Amino acid sequence: MRIGFGTHKPPYIFEQEKRGLEYDIVVQAAMAAGFEVEPFFAPMERLHRMQEMSQIDAIATTNTRSGVPAHYSKPYIEYHNVAVALASRKLNLRSIADLGGYSVSAFQRARTLLGTEFQAMASNNPQYREEAQQIARNRLLYSGRIDVVVGDRRIIQYFNREVSDVVDTRQPVNWFTLFPPTPYQVAFRLAEQRDRFDAGLDALRKSGEYLAIEKKYDSY
Repeated sequence: MRIGFGTHKPPYIFEQEKRGLEYDIVVQAAMAAGFEVEPFFAPMERLHRMQEMSQIDAIATTNTRSGVPAHYSKPYIEYHNVAVALASRKLNLRSIADLGGYSVSAFQRARTLLGTEFQAMASNNPQYREEAQQIARNRLLYSGRIDVVVGDRRIIQYFNREVSDVVDTRQPVNWFTLFPPTPYQVAFRLAEQRDRFDAGLDALRKSGEYLAIEKKYDSY
């Protein structure tokens, strides 16, 4: 089974090492279901096009809001997306709608995955953009080229160590918890694949292996 994963976004996906909190959960659940997994890494927009052309069997890190016709698994992980801005900007963000007055950089397909209110803001904000590479948002934030970055807090914090040689990540920032947790699912081409994966995911949880994977990445 060929499963598509997004590009490098520690601690969820370490692309070169083929591991990570999310990667391990999806692969181990698929293997528990009896699948042989061939991972494929690419930006999310490309993965969705590939699935529409039947070039891959499934896509991780998506959900039913994506608008892509597929058979969606049970949620297997939650991301905790936030808005973050340099403290020097002195922003006071109380709602998603408040983002509409600022330049915003988010991850690919955020406008569909983060709900209707965020989609409306993105559609009406000429300063809204999405980046294929997670690391780019850290550079934009700390260089002052963007007002607000939207993404998972753990990913943003991890990438600080990878951009600290080009931008000053010691600058204080403000975190705004504007979003509820985002549950993610695996989108399969076939219902039979989805059903087997769900059974494998249940087995992973019951065996304690799911919890062991979470604990493995707690320190990242």
